[in-house]
Amino acid sequence: MIAAGPAADFRAAVYAPFTRSRFDEPPEDLQARFHQEGYLYLPRALSSVVEPLLNDMLAVLAPHIHWDQTLATPVLAGEPFFESDPLWDAVYPEVQALESLHRLFHDEEAQRLMTLVAGEETFVYPMKMARIAAPRKIGFETPPHQDAFSHHAGPTMAGIWVALHDAEESMGRLTILPGSHERGVRPVFEARGVGGVQCEIYPDETLWHVSDVSAGDVIIFHSQTVHRAQPNLDGQRVRLSVDTRFCDYGAPVFATNLEPHHGWRIPRLDWEYVYRHWRSNDLHYYWRDYPALF
Repeated sequence: MIAAGPAADFRAAVYAPFTRSRFDEPPEDLQARFHQEGYLYLPRALSSVVEPLLNDMLAVLAPHIHWDQTLATPVLAGEPFFESDPLWDAVYPEVQALESLHRLFHDEEAQRLMTLVAGEETFVYPMKMARIAAPRKIGFETPPHQDAFSHHAGPTMAGIWVALHDAEESMGRLTILPGSHERGVRPVFEARGVGGVQCEIYPDETLWHVSDVSAGDVIIFHSQTVHRAQPNLDGQRVRLSVDTRFCDYGAPVFATNLEPHHGWRIPRLDWEYVYRHWRSNDLHYYWRDYPALF
């Protein structure tokens, strides 16, 4: 049973830019930074591979969301919608069925980034997530949380988040509480927004890291690192991003991560639906032989 509790008050929060990293730095330096701050920010690390996925997402989100050439960003064409709204439920299965969404995290460039924190052999979770942060839905953004709770994950799991286009402050941004992974898995409370829960924020935790992002920027974060989304305060621009979780090969992965994202609540959204139009079947059910499923 999840207790009800007060929402964190962020009016007194202080913001500083993400600490920037480069994938060509010595691995020991990157790992030390990851363990100190709980994340790595790698600007434009996947900039060469995100455009096809962005185009695929826009194709299935039309006519509700489209690319505005003048603004160089996705924009909302109608009423705003939130994750689990009826319109979101109608379009999201088609987003989940995109082969490019799943394949992005298995391609060589993404795998190379994962080895920065998980060693030479990694396991990518089957559940891949696409985020559609529409404007004018204030109060429904993702609250502060830890993936260790929401994914039933151990300390070797990490998240990898990828920006699909440039996004600035008014569009809402992923925000990290640096060093928060060092204080363990926290109590959670009911909260409005994506996921339905938020974790406890301690009184001395007022400094958050956040930056405007560019297409292909990558953030890798520890399973216990507290993170949240800022609200999209723009009048029309939509923020699109994708993410998944991974771990060192052999670490435990729980069954809740083996379904398509939101497959537990959208009846038709299962793997047969996701795979039905893929050009290749090499990633179909790739996790079934993984030795540590629970």
